[in-house]
Amino acid sequence: MLQKLSSSKSGPLRGVSRVPGDKSISHRALIFGALATGRTHIKGLLEAEDVLATGKALGQLGAGVERTPGGWCVTGRGVGGLTGAPGKLDFGNSGTGARLMMGVIAGLDIATVFTGDQSLSSRPMGRVLLPLKRMGLEVGGDDDTLPLTLTGTTDLLPIEYELPVPSAQVKSAILLAGLHAPGKTTVFERAATRDHTERMMRHFGAEITVRPDGARTAITVTGDAELAGQHVTVPGDPSSAAFLTAAALVTQGSQITIEGVLVNPARTGFYDTLKEMGAKLDFSNPREEGGEPVADIAVASGPLRGVLVPADRAPSMIDEYPVLAVVAAYAKGETRMEGLGELRVKESDRLASTLAGLTACGVDAQAGGDWLVVRGGEPIAGAAQIETHMDHRIAMAFLVMGLGAQAPVVIDNAGIIATSFPEFSEIMRGLGAQIETSKA
Repeated sequence: MLQKLSSSKSGPLRGVSRVPGDKSISHRALIFGALATGRTHIKGLLEAEDVLATGKALGQLGAGVERTPGGWCVTGRGVGGLTGAPGKLDFGNSGTGARLMMGVIAGLDIATVFTGDQSLSSRPMGRVLLPLKRMGLEVGGDDDTLPLTLTGTTDLLPIEYELPVPSAQVKSAILLAGLHAPGKTTVFERAATRDHTERMMRHFGAEITVRPDGARTAITVTGDAELAGQHVTVPGDPSSAAFLTAAALVTQGSQITIEGVLVNPARTGFYDTLKEMGAKLDFSNPREEGGEPVADIAVASGPLRGVLVPADRAPSMIDEYPVLAVVAAYAKGETRMEGLGELRVKESDRLASTLAGLTACGVDAQAGGDWLVVRGGEPIAGAAQIETHMDHRIAMAFLVMGLGAQAPVVIDNAGIIATSFPEFSEIMRGLGAQIETSKA
């Protein structure tokens, strides 16, 4: 039986907290550690189901992946050194793990089956597989959804490929495959996406360049690469920090600080939007860890106003739209979010799930194919049970909604939160949030 959680109107949230390591960087730290020679020591790895599934898959392929007293240690096999996996590689709910590992498998002389849970098996893989097949990956199965049988090759071809839509996962899969191919593999993007792969490739010793190419950016990796094990410190996940930030904004009198959060410009669209809405938000103590910019985030409640969130901001905040919609419900006036088509193919149809949750809580909201409008500023009724559709971000977003609502908000599946933020409820309660197991 699924465990339900409820959130209810809370007093001011106060305190200093940290969030778990960034999920995107955690996946990449494990993967690059496995592709390097020697040992990679990782501090701050996100120990959530998605990331652990990637670690397990790499272990099946012959890398040493183990927890140590100081974090995690990966004993790599070098680019091209991973071996055939016994049985299947099960990525659970992790789209990031599955798509990035397709790029790894492309350059190996092995055949393996990729599987996942019901949610992952419904999500499209075709746009990742299309360029990888051009490079030489063979695909058996639907070609668009798991399960799929993938057969790599040591004769991988370098390619030049322009992303049809902004996608850090597609870009990363191609660049990972490019490590195995002779010559140079180039990805062109017209809209900036997360650059964690480029930063980490450079950190591990790959030859990679990023340069302007007219209206595009060209990212080129040189193949037949040799990577060396490194020390990696994973900063706090800004997508996880977004829920704490939002909670402080919707509960009157709140003032909290979140320490050690990644503030890579490719990931801060949510925070830029909050500042436009009038949020009392400050990045302090800026520093660099593992090649990534990090800061502490101080946030306090106060009046907010509706804004237009342009489509070109979507790549920098694609995971934060559900919780931004919750904040918008508490802001005065209309907030319009554009360019949200990518939300349709996440763990759930996040656009539909977000609209349904808002409506259930009594919020005036409308959505189209790739846009969402929220008219906020009125008291939030709450008194709703939210269907999460096995989506961790929908679950956490609507628990935040309940903290300022007139009546409790219940989510139907608390367990799914462990996908990305196992400590969510504990941390929120520590700050003063009223979140408890529900019997409803």
